[in-house]
Amino acid sequence: KESKFFKVFEGHGFDIERRVRELLNRYVDFDFSIDLKTKKVSFSREITKEGKSEKVEDIKISRGEENIFVWSFFLAIAQLAIDKDENYKWVKTIYIDDPISSLDDNNVIIVASYLAKLIKDSKGKKFIISTHHGLFYNVIVNELRGADKYLLTKNGEDYKLEALKSDTPFYQHIGILKHLRAVAQSGEIYTYHFNLLRNVLEKTATFHGFNKFSDCIKVEGDDADKSIHARRINILSHGNYSIFEPQEMVEENKEHFKTVLENFIKEYGFNPELFPESTTTEKPL
Repeated sequence: KESKFFKVFEGHGFDIERRVRELLNRYVDFDFSIDLKTKKVSFSREITKEGKSEKVEDIKISRGEENIFVWSFFLAIAQLAIDKDENYKWVKTIYIDDPISSLDDNNVIIVASYLAKLIKDSKGKKFIISTHHGLFYNVIVNELRGADKYLLTKNGEDYKLEALKSDTPFYQHIGILKHLRAVAQSGEIYTYHFNLLRNVLEKTATFHGFNKFSDCIKVEGDDADKSIHARRINILSHGNYSIFEPQEMVEENKEHFKTVLENFIKEYGFNPELFPESTTTEKPL
C-alpha cells in the first residue's frame, strides 16, 4: 500500500517540484525532474564547455547530495503539513532523525538554522528531533531556546531518557568551540560563524551571572578594544542573510573573530588537548 507521505503527488504535481527546487538550490548546483507517472527522479547539471553552457542529463550524484535532495523533499512536504494542506491534515507530529548524514559542517549549520526557522513558524505543530551529531545539536539548541531537551543513553539492554536542564553548563558547547577553532585556523571564516560565537558567549555570560555577552570578551588592551569586538559581533550575528547567503569575512573582521575566540578559550580554562595549536590550512573536519 502506498504511503500517505506521497499524497503530495495528488493535486500538486509540478508544484512540489517548485517547492523542492527552492529549498535544494540553497545547497547544491544540480537540478532534478520527477516523472509523475513512474515517480522516478532524474538529475541534471549545467556545465560550461568551451565557453558555452550546456545541460548534462541523467548524472550521478554523491551520497551527500542525495541526502540533501531527500531532505529538501521532506521539508517541502513538512511545510504543506504546517500549512494544513488537505492531503496532510492527518499530521499531528513531525519527527526528524539526523537529517545531516554525509554533510559538511557549513551545510549542517545551514540545515539546522533553516529547520529552527521552520519550527518557529510552524503555528503550533509539534516537532521531535533526534541526533547524535554534536554541531547540529548545538545549533538547534541555541536557535530554539526554551525547547525541551533529552539525552538518550543505553546501558546493556536498558535505555534511559534523561531531561537536560536549560542551564546545563558548557558540555554542549564544546562541539561548537572545536568547530569555530578549526574554522579560525583554516581562514575560511564566514559571517554566520559570528552567530555561533555569540551564542556561546551569551550562554557563558548567563552561567557566570553576567548581564551581557560582552562581559565574556577578554582583551589584552584597553576597554575600547572590547567595545569594538562586541560591536562587530552584535552587527554580524544578526540577520538570516548571514546564514542563507554565506559571505566570507574581510580580513579585519576575521582578525576580530580570531582574537575574541582565542581569548575566550584561554580565559575559561578549557582542556588544551581539545584545542591543539595548529598551522594547518585544511578545511575544518
